Amino acid sequence: MRGATAILLAIVMAPPAIAAEAPVGTGADLASFADAFDAAQIAQDRAALERMVADDLVFIDGSGKRYGKAFFIDGWTGPDDDYDPVMLKDRIVLPLGEDAGLASAETILSGRSAGKPFRVRIRFTDIFRRHGDSWQVAYIHVTRMTIEQE
Repeated sequence: MRGATAILLAIVMAPPAIAAEAPVGTGADLASFADAFDAAQIAQDRAALERMVADDLVFIDGSGKRYGKAFFIDGWTGPDDDYDPVMLKDRIVLPLGEDAGLASAETILSGRSAGKPFRVRIRFTDIFRRHGDSWQVAYIHVTRMTIEQE
């Protein structure tokens, strides 16, 4: 259930197609990387996530617990897990200089984990830092939110 917990509490968002990793330099490059990172999660692309996530990742889940890179990636790539497409609300991509930036949004993450449907509303913040000539995610914070009646 460890993977399911990470999935339910983790970050997400973005189009199903994975964008190419963009070089560092502009806010558009940062936004492209943020899109690619979100898409890699939904697509369960372990190889992309291994490249995109810093080895010293700090991942704070929706319960406030701190985890690292392996837990985060395992949570997104469980063999019995499947994700529905997501739509981001109130998205912000903010460069914080040449070597850092963040992306934040609200979304409803849904799908199936171990054959059981799930649905959770979250707000996430991903903090990126420059690593060579590309970006990596260094910090992720997830906040669970109440799902309002539709």
